[in-house]
Amino acid sequence: MKKAKSLPPQVKFQIALEVLKGEKSAVEIARAYGLHPNTVYKYRDELLSKGASLFSDDAQEKEYERRIRELEQLIGKKEVEIALLKNFLGQGR
Repeated sequence: MKKAKSLPPQVKFQIALEVLKGEKSAVEIARAYGLHPNTVYKYRDELLSKGASLFSDDAQEKEYERRIRELEQLIGKKEVEIALLKNFLGQGR
């Protein structure tokens, strides 16, 4: 069985745009890129389904980043506490 081609995201995006423009058929585009037509349709469907996220406000991503920073700070504080306790108990040597 043949291994599927690994294309960069930019090329996949370009293929999906070509299909959506409708200037060429999916079969013609697939031949040009050496792909199966189903793969071309898959790229198109993925662009259509995820396209709305391109225009989202990133609020959830910013919230995750804020939470990660908080957790990293907490880990740092706990590492300092552990080091102090080891030193206090004489295990830090």
